[in-house]
Amino acid sequence: MTETKKNTNLVAIITMCFIFAMISFVTNMAAPFGNIWKGQYSWAGMMGNMMNFAAYLFMGIPAGKMLLKVGYKKTTLIALATGFVGIVIQWLSSRSFLGGSAIYVYLLGAFVCGFCVCMLNTVVNPMLNLLGGGGNKGNQYIQIGGTLNSLTGTLTPLLVGVLIGTVTDKTAMSDVAPLLFIAMAVFAIAFVIISLVKIPEPAQERKTTVYEHSAWNFRHFVLGALAIFFYVGIEIGIPAQVNFFLSDASAKGAGIAVNGAAIGGAIAAVYWLLMMVGRFSSTLISGKVSTRTQMTVVSAVAIILVIAAIFTPKTVTVNMPGYSAADGFAMFRVPLSCLFLVLCGLCTSVMWGAIFNLAVEGLGKYTESASGIFMMLVVGGGIMPLIQEYLAKGVGYMNSYWLVVAMLAYLLYYAVSGSKNVNKDIPVD
Repeated sequence: MTETKKNTNLVAIITMCFIFAMISFVTNMAAPFGNIWKGQYSWAGMMGNMMNFAAYLFMGIPAGKMLLKVGYKKTTLIALATGFVGIVIQWLSSRSFLGGSAIYVYLLGAFVCGFCVCMLNTVVNPMLNLLGGGGNKGNQYIQIGGTLNSLTGTLTPLLVGVLIGTVTDKTAMSDVAPLLFIAMAVFAIAFVIISLVKIPEPAQERKTTVYEHSAWNFRHFVLGALAIFFYVGIEIGIPAQVNFFLSDASAKGAGIAVNGAAIGGAIAAVYWLLMMVGRFSSTLISGKVSTRTQMTVVSAVAIILVIAAIFTPKTVTVNMPGYSAADGFAMFRVPLSCLFLVLCGLCTSVMWGAIFNLAVEGLGKYTESASGIFMMLVVGGGIMPLIQEYLAKGVGYMNSYWLVVAMLAYLLYYAVSGSKNVNKDIPVD
């Protein structure tokens, strides 16, 4: 490899990792923002999250086609411009003149931001996998990007919790306006940076995009797409319900009377912090430990942790870090079940990169279109947490996690058997 190519790849890797961080920053605003709207509309808790992920259903395949038609760089720039517009719309929902229409403006903004993160995800995952040459190295690069993704995922609910403190009927989107202004600035700066850097364009170098087969012809990819549908539902659903549980001061929730939302946001942030730790750890071992082995272990451990959380009475408590306006950062007594669920962050940290890596292994020229299909199935991050929220209203917060157990069981199956490529006879060069 020439020195110039090495430098180009390094710039591309850094760029993709930065984009990975932005994805989580935007996505993770939805659940804590839901706490604000839930106080005014009982049905709105996970609707922002739902709108964010619903956009994947509409944009996934078009985003994959954009990679083939205009390339990685232009797709990224379009995504960043779209994200800026989406954040502006969410900010507009904080303006008092909108009255009762504000919630719908917010949901529109969340939907537009969903288009943005879908396009960014479609770019960053195949690019990092390709830069790593696929296999364990490709997974290692995705986990590096995922580490930064988890860092911003940690900061977002923490910042929202600090800004709103305790949710009341007076809490409004205007309370988190500083975070929205930060997001606008990040999108604007990122647009300038991406426009100046050089990104490899593997799809543009191919002579044709009309192929005899498609990604749908690969069994391990189809099963992997379903796995990502469930995975994103798990990743979002676990911390979101922990946040809602701790924010609920009633007997149904954790019963924290003061600053419950702030404590819930801080403890949800611990989940994302552990995801960062898990992804960083995976970058150190992915060159030696196979992706399939990592996926098998974390799926099994996550099942054990979630079941332990379900069966642990909420009267059994433990100290965990939180935040209150009066005491700042401190240790607070919360149900032990929350600790078990937060520890799942170590397990879910590995899953996104592992599933993508296993699903596109051996796809070759079908990788870009596969990435678009893959992103379409990320809509599970909106559908499954919404189903879990409705379950929580009926059977309680902890019992709603049986849905998570079922989804984790499928991921375990995929890791053990479903991820094996049985279509190696299809030409991919």
